[in-house]
Amino acid sequence: MNFYANYKLNHQFKRNIGFIWDAKKTKFKNIHKIKSIELKLLIGIERQKKILFNNTLNFAKGNFTNNALLWGARGNGKSTLIKSTFNEISLNHEKLKLIQLNKNDLSDIEKIYHILEKFNNYRFILFIDDLSFEKIDSEYKIIKSVLEGSIQHQPSNIIIYVTSNRRHLMTRDMIENERSSAIHTDESVEEKISLSDRFGIWLGFHTLSQEEYIKIIKTYCKFYKISINEKNIKESIRWSLQRGNRTGRTAVQYIIQLAATKNLKISI
Repeated sequence: MNFYANYKLNHQFKRNIGFIWDAKKTKFKNIHKIKSIELKLLIGIERQKKILFNNTLNFAKGNFTNNALLWGARGNGKSTLIKSTFNEISLNHEKLKLIQLNKNDLSDIEKIYHILEKFNNYRFILFIDDLSFEKIDSEYKIIKSVLEGSIQHQPSNIIIYVTSNRRHLMTRDMIENERSSAIHTDESVEEKISLSDRFGIWLGFHTLSQEEYIKIIKTYCKFYKISINEKNIKESIRWSLQRGNRTGRTAVQYIIQLAATKNLKISI
């Protein structure tokens, strides 16, 4: 990369807080504002918030920190936590940047490393959302190799945050099939599920209790100044039952519906 290209990239990083990697054009698409909710509105995941916040803050300060895997049920705030944490910390650490990499473009990780390692005055979070594997393919081997050799290959100004619905980033069928067909079962299965072990931080997200779900409803109503009564609480519970899940996402969807019925214009 020549001097002019480096100058343009440095100017791009200086003027924007977030980016999406465009694999076709091999360049970063600018994101001027990362949409998320305030960190204090994320209820029921206090331990996860604290761990990820501290890890990200340490990274922003220039310390060598861990890659993180956020796994668990859909709709419980995995990607939202990453974005909200970034937004809050970046207010006081303008050199911290968030880059989203599409899970279909994992083969570009080394290329991205090569570009970003030249900009040591910035700190980059490489965010890969909803990552999982249906088979042991080339993409699986790429990210495993990258994480396995993190001390040697991963630049010190980059950490990787990944979200997945699966603890080991692969289906249970894949693991069971491996167990049933392997000659040396333990070693073979261990090799397949060891990818998740390469993340220094594991954060699990589970289905909310009804108490936590109601607390989310009440917290949002207080924040957006929406009046709420026992009838609304019962409606919110029915809302979750109709959708077959009790998650933060379901709670937010009910809040949007409730605000609309009261003719209140809110932006979440």
